[in-house]
This record gives sequence, C-alpha cells and structure tokens, in this order.
Amino acid sequence: MTGCGWRRRDWLAAAGAALFRPSPEAARAARAAGPLKITRIEAVRFDPELRIQGIAPNWMWVRLHTDAGLMGTGETYPGYDAHAGALKELARFILGRDATEIERLWQDLYYQISYRPLGGAEFRILSAVNIAQWDLVGQAAGLPVYKLLGGRAQARLRVYNTMNGWTLYGLRDHDPEKVTEFLLARGITAVKIYPYDRGPVNPYARHGGTFITQAELRQCLDPVQRIRRAAGDEMEIALDLSSKWNLPCALQIARSLEPYGILYLEDPMLPDNLEAYATLARETSIPVCISERLGTRFRFREMFEARAVDVVMWDATWCGGISEAKKISDMADTYKIPTSPHTGGGPILWYASIHTATALTNFYIMESVFHLYNDVYPRFLRNVPAPVKGFVTPPEAPGLGLEIETKAFERGEATVELIGAV
Repeated sequence: MTGCGWRRRDWLAAAGAALFRPSPEAARAARAAGPLKITRIEAVRFDPELRIQGIAPNWMWVRLHTDAGLMGTGETYPGYDAHAGALKELARFILGRDATEIERLWQDLYYQISYRPLGGAEFRILSAVNIAQWDLVGQAAGLPVYKLLGGRAQARLRVYNTMNGWTLYGLRDHDPEKVTEFLLARGITAVKIYPYDRGPVNPYARHGGTFITQAELRQCLDPVQRIRRAAGDEMEIALDLSSKWNLPCALQIARSLEPYGILYLEDPMLPDNLEAYATLARETSIPVCISERLGTRFRFREMFEARAVDVVMWDATWCGGISEAKKISDMADTYKIPTSPHTGGGPILWYASIHTATALTNFYIMESVFHLYNDVYPRFLRNVPAPVKGFVTPPEAPGLGLEIETKAFERGEATVELIGAV
C-alpha cells in the first residue's frame, strides 16, 4: 500500500511538473528578455526645413541600444534642441541600466527630474525612454507591446479625425460638409473641430478667453450646425477649445452646444484649477475631456477625486510614457471614466497609443489625423497603421512593430546624434 501511495505521489508530481513547465517558446522568451544592458543612446533629429504638404516633422526620436544587439525607439515632441539637452543630462542615469527594468528606471528618472522641478523637456524625455524600453522588451520577448500590457482588451479601436488645420487631400476645416462626406466615405464617423480658437473669437481666445459675445457664440455654432445638417447623428462631433477660456465663457460655450449632441468638450480651460473644471462638469450635460496637458498618474488622481472630468485624455509621449498612460487609464477605470488617447504628434506616438489602447478595458475613442498617417508618417515608417472603416489595430510584430524607412536617413531628412555610450 505504501509503495502504491509513493507511486501515486510520484505520478502526481510528474504530472504537475508537466502541467506547470513553461513551453519552449516561453522559456526562450524569458531568457531573451533580460537583462538587456543599455550601451548606447542616440537622438534622431528631423530636418526642420522639410515640409510634407505643409507639415514639418516636429518630433524627436530616442534610440536605446543594448548589448544584445537590439534597438528600441521612443519619441517626444515638439522640437529637438531642448529635448536633446535634457537627454544628455539624463544619459548618465540611463546608460548601463537593464532596459527590462521598466518600472525601476521610470522611478529613478522621475525622482531625478522632480527636484528641478517636475515637467518640461526632461519629463518628456522620460516618456520617450519609457516607450523605447517597451519597444525593446517586446522585441526581446518576440511579442507586440499590447500583449505585454495584458493582451487584447479591444478587438479594434474606433477613431475620430482631428481637423486642427490639417488637410484631407486639400479639404480643410472651413468646409465641414465636404469634410463630413470625405470621412463618412471611409467609415470614420467622428470628427474634432476647433471653431472656438479660430475665426470670429480668435482675438479673445488668444488673450485668455475672458469674454465671448452672443454673436460670436452663434458664429462658432455654424460648423456644428452644418455637420448636423449634412449627416444628422451619423457623425459624432467633438470640440477642442485648446484651454483658451475662463469658467464663465466655458459655461456659455457648453450651454450653447448642448442641443447638438456633442461627443465631448476638450480642454475648455487650462487644467490649473480643478475646482473650476468640477463646476463645469456639474453644470453641463456635455462630457468634459481633459487632457494631454497633464502628466503622471498623480496629477490625474487629483482630477478624478475632484470629479472634474468625464473622459480622460493622455499623450503617451508627454504623460510619462506607455507605463504611465496604462496606469492613468486603469485608475480612471476605477472611477468608471473612459479613455480617449491624444495622438496628434509623431508616428511613434501613434504606434504607442494604439498598442496601449488595445490593452485598455475602458477605451472610448482615439484621435487620428488622416494627413499624418496617410501622408507624413509613411515617409519615415513603412508599415504605418491606417484605420479601416473607421477602426485601427496594432501591428503584430514584436515590440512596437516599427519598420523604419532608411531612405529618410539616406536623404538627410533624419540624422542621428550620439548622446552617450558605455
């Protein structure tokens, strides 16, 4: 009987070992994913004189090389010189570190730059470094970033198109009917427009948005009304106020828009007084969205606790990177607040946002810019994700899935600067 008992236990142990033993693929991925020593840091500058149908590439890439021969790429914007200077200052805290220790390096850089104080180019560099680390770890593990973040929570991501002076094959903001027709033909059923910091109220908006007349309110409603007449409720309308206004003006604008079923009202005020935002959120039926202007989960926590927001927006190249974007959204989810990522920057922001949003259970809708993903980004990357029938999905290649267009470097449109090496 004792012998039979031992045999049974031996069998159970063997079965358990087989059950919990990692697959050969998983074991290889675990070995490949670390440590990855960061041995070289580069910055990529884009030609500021280059114009692609009027658009200049105003972003900067950060490239982290490792002793395993892998290179991860991150991004921030706008401009180069201030960011390159910040990267040179922070390079000594990055070189020699294990790129797979994403949380540890984020925290170490965060505490370094918090003394200066927190913000500006240094914090945007932290964001770029973090994105590059996720790209590296995904490459090492042979997995796309969204799988490292928890896997596919969204089968596909609904997008809206931002009309912030960008063109749709020549169509611009001032022709809302044709813009609406163009987007609907491509399955894009939401648009963001900017009538309150252009046109009739621009002089007031530029100087702090302290007053708006009834006539100006009616003029700013014109593109909203024209879209509604052209498409009814088939086209969702978001409005960005670019943080130009004070509370009384923001309330007037919101109340004038309430009959039109607005998707959300983005950044009507600067996010420097959350009590004012809480008042606005209580006083209007339009969802209030803020903001790519905030960084770190700590600032967003204050916003959530103040009940100052209905839709949360972050920019992965400004808020602290992919790590922080995911944490902000997960925190928002505990307040039943959805996420709408900001993507109106460079191409790697676009990739990073798609991967992150794919892993979010509280994803709402994501910004996209037809002119950027269709005309500008493909000059620098060969496999730019493009929405199909109004939805976009991430690349399945390891890491961010970037396929960099080397011809841009050969043409001198992108140049590499060595920041540091060990």
